[in-house]
Amino acid sequence: MRRRGNGTRRLRVAAGAVVVLAVTTAHGPAVADPTPAPATPVCEVRGGRLSEISGMVATDGGFVMVNDGADDEARRRIFFLDERCSVVRTVSYPSRPRDTEDLAIGGDGTVWVADTGDNDRSRQTIAVWKLPPGADRPVLYRMAYPDGPHDAEALLVTADDRPLVVTKYSATLYAPSAPLRPGTTARLEKVGQARLPASTTSNPYGALGRTAVTGAATAPDGRRVVLRTYADAYEFDVSDGDVVPALTGGTPRVIALPDEPQGESVTYSRDRQSLLTVSETADQPPGTLPTVLRYPLPAPAASPTSPAAPEPTTRAAGDRTGRSDAVGTYLVTAGALGLALIAVGLVALARARRSRSR
Repeated sequence: MRRRGNGTRRLRVAAGAVVVLAVTTAHGPAVADPTPAPATPVCEVRGGRLSEISGMVATDGGFVMVNDGADDEARRRIFFLDERCSVVRTVSYPSRPRDTEDLAIGGDGTVWVADTGDNDRSRQTIAVWKLPPGADRPVLYRMAYPDGPHDAEALLVTADDRPLVVTKYSATLYAPSAPLRPGTTARLEKVGQARLPASTTSNPYGALGRTAVTGAATAPDGRRVVLRTYADAYEFDVSDGDVVPALTGGTPRVIALPDEPQGESVTYSRDRQSLLTVSETADQPPGTLPTVLRYPLPAPAASPTSPAAPEPTTRAAGDRTGRSDAVGTYLVTAGALGLALIAVGLVALARARRSRSR
C-alpha cells in the first residue's frame, strides 16, 4: 500500500475491508481462533532505504525485498540482502514503477515483482516485472483486468510460470489468459476467489485488518501456498501444482501473526519449516527498524487416505458450543454493511477536503 499518511491509509483499509466482511465472511468457513506461536526475530534491516517493505522472498543466500511504491528514487529498487539483512546488491527499474506490492520467485529463480497496487482504483493496467537470475534489468509485462480496476497486494506464480494476482479486498484470483509478452497488454481473467476463515487476531486495524490480503507466497517445493492479512496467514495444501483449486476449495491452516505494525510481506523459509514476515515501519516511532520474524508452521493436514474426521472437529477451535454459525454470520454481515457505509462516507469526505485544499 503506497504511503499516504496514516489517517487516509486507515480510511482506505476500512472502506475496502468491510466489503470483505460482508461478502466473504457470510459464506466463508467458521471463525478461526489459532493459538499464536511466538515469533522469533531473524534480523533487522538497516540503512533506511527499506522502510516501506511490501514484498519479500527468501533465497538460498538471504532475501529479496521491495518497497511500497516509494517516491524516493533511492528506495525504488529491487534489494538483495544477505542472511543478516544487510543489503548486498540493488537493481534499478528501466522505467518508473507505479506501486510495487509483492514479490514471488519462480522455479528457475526468476524474481517477479507485482506492480499491482491501486489505492484509488484508477489504473487502466497493472504490471509484473521479471528479473531472471543474474540479470541487472527487469522486464516489464503489462496486464489489464476484464472488469475494471482493483487494488491488489499479493502475487503467486504457478508451476507453469503463470502469475496469479490476488485482490486485496475480495481475495479474487486473476491470471492472464495468454502468455505474457513485452510491449503488449495481456488480458486477465477471473479464475476464482479464495475464502478465508474469519479471525479474532489482534492487529493495528482491528476487525478490518483481518480481511485484507496483503501478501502471498509459495513453498519451495510447490506443495503449499499462503495468503496473509494484517493479522493472520492462511496456508493451503496444493495438489499436482494446481494452485487455484487449492485456494478456492481448500481449508487453510491458520497461523496468527499478532500485532505486527503493518504486516504486508510473507515468504517461506528455504527449509519449508517456517513462515517469515516483515512489516513496514514508515509510520512507526523514529529509529524503528524493519525486523524479519520467523513463525513455526503447523503440521500439514492428514493425507486423503486417512479416516474422515467426525463432524464436530470441522468447527473452529474456539467454537465449543456446537451452535450454528448462522447467527454469527448474520450479525457480522449486518455490522460490516453498516461499517461499509460509514467508511465510504469518511473516504468521500477526505477526498472532498483534499479537493478544496488544492
